[in-house]
Amino acid sequence: MSAINPKTTTREIEVLGAPAVPGLRFRGFGGDGDLPRMVQVFNRCAAADRIERVTTLDEIRNFYTHQPNFDPSQDLLLAEVDDELVGYGRVAIREEAGGLRLGLHWASLVPDWRRRGIGGAMLAAAQRRLREIAADLPPGPRTLFQSNLAEGEVGAHALLQREGYTPTRRSFVMARPDLDHLPKSPLPAGLVVRTARREEYRKVFEADSEAFQDHWGYIPPAEEDFERWLGEPTTDPGLWQVAWDGDEVAGMVLNYINAEENTRYNRSRGYTEDICVRRPWRRRGLARALIVRSLAMLRDRGMSQAALGVDAENLTGALGLYESLGYRPVQRWTLYRKEMQLHRSDR
Repeated sequence: MSAINPKTTTREIEVLGAPAVPGLRFRGFGGDGDLPRMVQVFNRCAAADRIERVTTLDEIRNFYTHQPNFDPSQDLLLAEVDDELVGYGRVAIREEAGGLRLGLHWASLVPDWRRRGIGGAMLAAAQRRLREIAADLPPGPRTLFQSNLAEGEVGAHALLQREGYTPTRRSFVMARPDLDHLPKSPLPAGLVVRTARREEYRKVFEADSEAFQDHWGYIPPAEEDFERWLGEPTTDPGLWQVAWDGDEVAGMVLNYINAEENTRYNRSRGYTEDICVRRPWRRRGLARALIVRSLAMLRDRGMSQAALGVDAENLTGALGLYESLGYRPVQRWTLYRKEMQLHRSDR
């Protein structure tokens, strides 16, 4: 079921403690007509915060169409000044496999309207909404607020720290600046790499999820996560490097190329992402072999560099593997958490 609708009744949202900025109002999502302006806000903020990331209308529509337990009229907050969209944010509650309940929140505010109290008001509104959602869930696990920030989001870092959030985890975007002089790394015996057939896409998704369940912060996927993954505009199964042992997925690198991003930043970069190996096939050099094959394939597709994201504190040795293959950190991210206390008014 779609989370967004082409036509949605716009819901005004009262934000307690909002600054007295003339023309400022907050509201819920108003339908597809909001999406192009959300794209503009996202891309303006990414550029200002040195996050070399570009989104598109197709990507953002796909993202918000496939969100589990999501009410866009309440879980998306849009900030306008005199009918100009100046920022937006979203919230969601998901549970880790270990039972920890997370109140996830993210927001973007264009530079011209920062340092006026709007960002703080949006954070307070996100926290309030997350407490409302949590109060309606069965009691049980420990519940935390969580947000992830790039190093260039200086004001947002300061805001979260003032609000009592604690840096909990670090991650990197790593890049290999060239695709020359690739090492030799053969596939382990008995495995083959072939293109996944359409009817095997779910098997690939489920194998990916299974492999990552050993990682810190793993959240079991919902059906909407599969639909969103499959619908990503950059999803290109022809670029995937999936290793098979008979009809079993042993490991994978799900490569992609973001053409819009390459145009914006005048580069030719491919991404070697979703690098994983399932338990029975680990410690045989499969991840290294698949990454090397991926780098060669991206080079053959005209790319001149490659990038990936990694948990900097991953205990599987992924960071060391990527460094040994020539990747170097180019951007740092910090994940913040804070205990969620439910107020009486939330129940």
